[in-house]
Amino acid sequence: EHIIDLYKHPLNQGTLKNPTVSFRSFNPLCGDDITVDLLIRGDRVLDICHRGSGCAISQASISLLSEHVKGKSVNKVLSLKKKDLLRLLGIELGPVRLKCALLGLEAVHQCLFHFSNNDLHE
Repeated sequence: EHIIDLYKHPLNQGTLKNPTVSFRSFNPLCGDDITVDLLIRGDRVLDICHRGSGCAISQASISLLSEHVKGKSVNKVLSLKKKDLLRLLGIELGPVRLKCALLGLEAVHQCLFHFSNNDLHE
């Protein structure tokens, strides 16, 4: 029920006006598509927005994750693993649905990798 509610009323959905970094993750097998915008200051994720389309699991997952990472350090967010995301979701998933659930985490991690790599070269 909570997953369906998050699917119908996602948290932090939209676009940041001036994101520090953005990344799009797409799963060609199921069509789930998530773009994440992050606003980073210093070593903190100040704000996050996401947009895209997909199944209830992928959308609920990025919604919960977006709330979870706000205010956290870049290193803390990069240390998030599959088990942390599953704990946030609170349900068991099979292999196919697991890929849906992890799509948002992949997008967030890719944002931070791109941010870290660009930050090092400036």
